[in-house]
Amino acid sequence: MSSVEGILYTVVARNKAVLVEYNATSTQYSQVVKTILERIPPNNSKLSYAYDRNLYHYISENGVVFLCVAKEKFGRRIPFTFLHEIKSQFFSRFPSVEELDTLPKNTILSFSEILSREMTHYSRDLSADPIRQVQGEISQVKDIMVQNIERVLERGDRIDSLVDKTNNLNTAAFAFRKRSTALKRKLWWKNQKLMAMLISSIIVVLYILYVNLFV
Repeated sequence: MSSVEGILYTVVARNKAVLVEYNATSTQYSQVVKTILERIPPNNSKLSYAYDRNLYHYISENGVVFLCVAKEKFGRRIPFTFLHEIKSQFFSRFPSVEELDTLPKNTILSFSEILSREMTHYSRDLSADPIRQVQGEISQVKDIMVQNIERVLERGDRIDSLVDKTNNLNTAAFAFRKRSTALKRKLWWKNQKLMAMLISSIIVVLYILYVNLFV
């Protein structure tokens, strides 16, 4: 486990492929990051995932994903302020997203120096910096959710397949309830017929006894 505090790893990706990354630790995050990248929707979004006592925060904008890994106890305010700063500097250096595919690889990889510098800066306690603190509070958004992907990684179940399984179970349950209702109705009518036959038989027997005794 890494002894590094604060922001541990940062990656910039596009079309689920890594453009540039920087790892401040010896821990490998590629498997979890790959899983997250595959699940990020194409529209602009912000989200946090929890896995193995780390939080994976990302901002997706204009098809580019900015993702960082930090300890859970580091919170979300500073990591998202950091991601906004990285996003701003990245788009300032590479304003045309479409040209990213044609740029020399070393040109984009040089951005790792900025990742390293900003990770070090934001991993410090920023409470002494009022401007940074206000920026961090503003960047806190209500739509940031924490999802635990530990079971997804361990079991390898796709979310869509889990939804299909749930829908199939709901359909089966509805069909079972429908069959049960029909069976109950059929048994009720059968009981009514038996009761009517029993009453009719009793009436006939009583009538015969009456005729034999009093007529």
